[in-house]
Amino acid sequence: MASMAFGLSLATLSSTNLLQSHKKTTSISNLKSHQSTLPSSLLGTKVLISKTQRPIIRTCHSQVTCSVASSSSTLPSALLFDCDGVLVDTEKDGHRISFNETFKEKELGVTWDVDLYGELLKIGGGKERMTAYFNKTGWPEKAPKSEEERKAFIASLHKRKTELFMALIEKKLLPLRPGVAKLIDQALAEGVKVAVCSTSNEKAVSAIVSFLLGPERAEKIQIFAGDVVPRKKPDPAIYVLAANTLNVDPSSCVVVEDSGIGLAAAKAAGMKCIVTKSGYTADEDFQNADAVFDFIGDPPEERFDLAFCRSLLKQYVS
Repeated sequence: MASMAFGLSLATLSSTNLLQSHKKTTSISNLKSHQSTLPSSLLGTKVLISKTQRPIIRTCHSQVTCSVASSSSTLPSALLFDCDGVLVDTEKDGHRISFNETFKEKELGVTWDVDLYGELLKIGGGKERMTAYFNKTGWPEKAPKSEEERKAFIASLHKRKTELFMALIEKKLLPLRPGVAKLIDQALAEGVKVAVCSTSNEKAVSAIVSFLLGPERAEKIQIFAGDVVPRKKPDPAIYVLAANTLNVDPSSCVVVEDSGIGLAAAKAAGMKCIVTKSGYTADEDFQNADAVFDFIGDPPEERFDLAFCRSLLKQYVS
């Protein structure tokens, strides 16, 4: 069995370093000369204000709804969602279970426990994840020896894993996260383009969109997933592709992500990014995010809506 003490660092597992932004911020209480009136709906939030930029909303607590209704602000051109951890909290009880079932079927003697899989998620893409793991711990005896054969071996494992994962989705054993359908409906009703941008296999992402969001919504949502780009998150390629394909300006797009690598990809593409934390990402550093929430939420537990996404495209502080 694979070691449970598998220590993986992002530096050794991904060829692309996470982009980090270190902004100098000052507490509101110390900004007497920079005071500004915030919308009343943001009261109670933890807000950091840059001396030269608008407020950066880091956290909204359970009793606060962040809704900034302003008819004069510009709608996003596109609302772009990550899939795993954003639409559905799939990782621990979806993808991880499917990987382990695949390893068991192939008699590889490998099991990814909850903590180990959390470390592996620092690598974007399931095939990349398996390759990095085997490169670090040693390839199974049943694995081929040449690099080309190993690529085919990994691809076959990932194909079977995707089949098992899709069976879970089709049985609706993994529900949508709160507020996802609401926010998508608001965007579509306003003519905002909606897309899903994921490092996961395209068939798996399509299954989530089709089975959990329903065919009526699915036909209006464009999917960018899997190997549609050569470099995966934290590389911005998938978001750049989405903007180009949808014919929208990246600066007018709002992304909903749940992880540090997703946030880095969105910001590197020049987009606004809201983070909705998931089970595996709650303790990650989201300093560079435009806003951070525990989830989107439906009334009466709503955290934010399309009006809030719209507000991110405006400057609060001139």
